[in-house]
Amino acid sequence: MITIINYGAGNLASIQNMLRFLNVDCEITGDPQTISRAKKLILPGVGAFDHGMQRLRELNLIEVLNQKVLGEKIPILGICLGVQLFTKRSDEGTLPGLGWIDAETVHFNQSSLAENDRVPHMGWRDVEINHASKLAKELPPNSRFYFVHSYHLRCNSPEDVLFSARYGYSFPSGVEKENIYGVQFHPEKSHRFGKKLLSNYAALN
Repeated sequence: MITIINYGAGNLASIQNMLRFLNVDCEITGDPQTISRAKKLILPGVGAFDHGMQRLRELNLIEVLNQKVLGEKIPILGICLGVQLFTKRSDEGTLPGLGWIDAETVHFNQSSLAENDRVPHMGWRDVEINHASKLAKELPPNSRFYFVHSYHLRCNSPEDVLFSARYGYSFPSGVEKENIYGVQFHPEKSHRFGKKLLSNYAALN
């Protein structure tokens, strides 16, 4: 069973539908008690960093998430805004993030982009797999995923960077640190590559 966290800032139905297509049991909840019993979590997200952190605080989810992720070490997958909330801070706001990853969330550096590159970065992009991982199992080298974002992670520990993508310059598009996984792209919108990634996540012990 995968528990998808509902904090009012994510496209939950698309993730649920993809998991159901893969015959993976899942539930959507924002209830701390239900989350406290979870065995595997997904934190999705669209929108602004501060709004996401504020919603987690208002719903009393930060304490239970810290217990599940840092204490019990259950797997969690952050998607888009979800993985940005794993970082310490964001250029987009003033609130501190969850701080699970030694990283910051930064705005695309417009001066390093090509003249025709626009922000937000939207569309399909090849993703490079930086090291072996159960999350990347059997993903081909030319895997393509769908992105919609104006901010990306800047990781202080290169070993945490699982996936990279290029838009004007290379940026981390996925991270892995022990039981903590996150992707900047949307696997639920990425067809066969997204299906494989979510299937790999569902198969994690």
